[in-house]
Amino acid sequence: MIRVIRGDRLRRILDFIRLGRPLFLVGGFLFHALGVVIALYTGARLNLPALFWGQVAITSIQLMTHYSNDYFDLAADRANQTPARWSGGSRILPAGLLPPRVALIAAIGLALLALAATLVLGLWLTAPLTIPLLLLALLLAWGYSAPPLRLHSRGVGELTTALLVPGLTPLVGFYLQAGLLELLPFLAVFPLCCFQFAMLLSINFPDAAGDAVTGKRTLVVRLGSEQAARLYVAILSAAYLSLPLLVWSGLPLPVALAAGLLAPAAAWQIWRVRRGAWANPAAWDSLAFWSIGLLMGTAALETAAFLWLLA
Repeated sequence: MIRVIRGDRLRRILDFIRLGRPLFLVGGFLFHALGVVIALYTGARLNLPALFWGQVAITSIQLMTHYSNDYFDLAADRANQTPARWSGGSRILPAGLLPPRVALIAAIGLALLALAATLVLGLWLTAPLTIPLLLLALLLAWGYSAPPLRLHSRGVGELTTALLVPGLTPLVGFYLQAGLLELLPFLAVFPLCCFQFAMLLSINFPDAAGDAVTGKRTLVVRLGSEQAARLYVAILSAAYLSLPLLVWSGLPLPVALAAGLLAPAAAWQIWRVRRGAWANPAAWDSLAFWSIGLLMGTAALETAAFLWLLA
């Protein structure tokens, strides 16, 4: 009996961890690191307390988003008959493995932890935008799926996440180290924001039917999958076409060249989407995987390029 109870408790702990989708936390560390490295490139000295508490705030906000999304999107996830590996939430709540209130309690607790880290940073640093930047990130992350904003159902969820995750996260990392905002980090994150936007479109293709039934009006639902596929192609193309302009505006050429290294993979994705991969359930996992790979790979390449310039 004791062994059965312990086994059940372990299973619930593992389900709780899966509910938070820890694999996606890698992005928060990578984007924060990119901002920090850019700050060091511009002459800032590494501030380890700011690095630590900044990461605590970022990871708490990211985890909060994962738990709150699964709670507030439960109806859409239950209605989703075609969940793919990278879409449809964690599937823990629709499967009844944990009660929904567990996700809500976890989300609220993580929001409080993020607020505490924000307060620590606000007291530690004299930079005036520290608290406003982190509070903005917290508000956008909570409002993505939670009422009353429910940004993902107003046609702006993809744009919000693109600005928040690969946009605001590096800016926070840069600002906490440099104590000011400059043009360079904005230039560096523009292609990443494009990749994040395209990635969300690819992830929302499998969810469109269930989302439409429950009133979760993502951009794929509002535009229709065919129009969203055209937008996917346009956004990926814009990321690479923008690189010469970004270099002209001040992005170091080695960073732009690094960001362009995965262009063949992007061209292959564009070819697949134009041939109808967005409508083929057998291609959904692969389409999302390579969309995620373009985002994460380009962020890693940009970070490596700035580190090379530092050296």
